[in-house]
Amino acid sequence: MELHNLKPAEGSKTRKKRIARGQGSGSAGTAGRGANGAKSRSGSTHRASFEGGQTPMQRRLPKRGFKNPNRIEYVGLNLDRIQALAEKYKLSEISPETLYANKIIGKNDLVKILGRGEVAGIINLKAHAISASAKQAIEEKGGSVNLI
Repeated sequence: MELHNLKPAEGSKTRKKRIARGQGSGSAGTAGRGANGAKSRSGSTHRASFEGGQTPMQRRLPKRGFKNPNRIEYVGLNLDRIQALAEKYKLSEISPETLYANKIIGKNDLVKILGRGEVAGIINLKAHAISASAKQAIEEKGGSVNLI
């Protein structure tokens, strides 16, 4: 074997099929796209929701509801849950940072204290909002509430 005898292995190199290059190429005329229709034309694509010309689903269904862009969404925590957390983690002060550290809320969640249940001891709370009944119950036991 010498340099002038080198060849690639048999069948390892194949020529690219050249489509739409005249009758002699064997794939002329429709160039492998079939006969007429949208898919035979250049630039033919449909969006994902296209239903072949039938009225699409998003136009058949009625509009419904309203999404308020100014809505403030809170994570509600009732007093019984706060009491359980205080006992479990031995906390006397509960803030969004401690709730996040214990994986009860997400990093950017806003906390609202709600009035279901009772607190046993003195608990100091920091929250974004609180209901009147929850505030009264905490302050009766000697705790305090700070709104952030």
